[in-house]
Amino acid sequence: MTPQSQREPSTFRWVAVIGLGYIGLPTAALIASKGIKVLGVDTNKAHVEQINRGEVPFYEPDFEATLAGVVHKKLLRAQVDVPHADAYIVAVPTPFNANHELDDRYIREAATSIAAKLSGGELIVLESTSPPGTTDRLAQFIVEQRPDLTLEPGHTTTVHFAHAPERVLPGRIMVEMAENDRVIGGVTPIAATMASDLYGTFVRGQLLLTDARTAEMAKLTENSFRDVNIAFANELSVICDKLGIDVWELIELANHHPRVNILQPGPGVGGHCIAVDPWFIVAAAPQESKLIRRARETNDAKPAFVIKQVLDKAARFKSPVIAALGIAFKADIDDLRESPSLNIVTELAQQLPDGEILVAEPNIDSLPAGLDDMPNVQLKDAIAAVDAADIVVMLVDHSLFRQIEADSLREKVLIDTKGFWRTPIPRS
Repeated sequence: MTPQSQREPSTFRWVAVIGLGYIGLPTAALIASKGIKVLGVDTNKAHVEQINRGEVPFYEPDFEATLAGVVHKKLLRAQVDVPHADAYIVAVPTPFNANHELDDRYIREAATSIAAKLSGGELIVLESTSPPGTTDRLAQFIVEQRPDLTLEPGHTTTVHFAHAPERVLPGRIMVEMAENDRVIGGVTPIAATMASDLYGTFVRGQLLLTDARTAEMAKLTENSFRDVNIAFANELSVICDKLGIDVWELIELANHHPRVNILQPGPGVGGHCIAVDPWFIVAAAPQESKLIRRARETNDAKPAFVIKQVLDKAARFKSPVIAALGIAFKADIDDLRESPSLNIVTELAQQLPDGEILVAEPNIDSLPAGLDDMPNVQLKDAIAAVDAADIVVMLVDHSLFRQIEADSLREKVLIDTKGFWRTPIPRS
């Protein structure tokens, strides 16, 4: 009899994806688009209902047609309860606590629900970004709840665990989820192979097999590398402000060196990846991660620098009107998670009770919790916000903001944290 651990990809008849957010739902839809039946699980009943109507509960370009198609073909169904499946993909939030250590309550909640459904032979993949050792602890947690199951390969009651972190860019998720190379780490080699079979159904990039701890560390390393490089640019912007130098011109000049590629500064670093992942390395090895910690502190401090710039300018006005352009964590998406721009706007509203904050965020229909009950904050069209403002603060370089005419800015105090309206150096 062929062990279940050696089964072909086609024997994944049912896949359950736990967590239908920005990563889980596109993953579920892509797997379903390959003819595999997928059950998506989420605790948000409103999202479940939207998904079952073929509607995307968040903004992601080029995704709605894929979702609608697999729902119409009955290849994807969303529900609130965890079912039995041949494979489980866990894509739940992994925030950190006050000590910048992993808060694993969502992983444990998912694990508890999954454990009750297992019979042996299943594959459980943790996609959520996690510190090294989390997948091992997830496996141990489940078998502690189900002592009739085992992690030892070769038994009919064996359950297999792997880690397969996503590495996609919001706004390009559907393309990158299929095209990017994928690191897959197994708690055992068999688990890595099984996970490779599953992800091979929709990933056209290379599948790079390793152990679970290395896969976990790979994702953290990728985002920490980016965070360190952004911190260099952000620190340069603060230095240049003090010295009266245009930081974007400086970076453009420096990048003409054949071996220099400095990134662009901004109001801080946001999102659930770059703003979070480095802290997991720091928490795991606090004495050895001095550079990573310093970079994270530098980027975390940048919003305060921007707030001071705005408050200094606002002091000129009795009741300043401020157009805040963008509160998402990056351009052309609606994702507000860990957004420095959102934090900047919230702090300005609190510190300027006699002022008015006009938020222009083209990818949302209403202000998020925390801003929606502030009497001095309104959601406005970008052009209308600029026309009414004394101070214009560019926080997120959404493409739609290119519609703002340069002439409308001439009489405004402009604080451009993205170099959005600067003129590039002409080339001879």
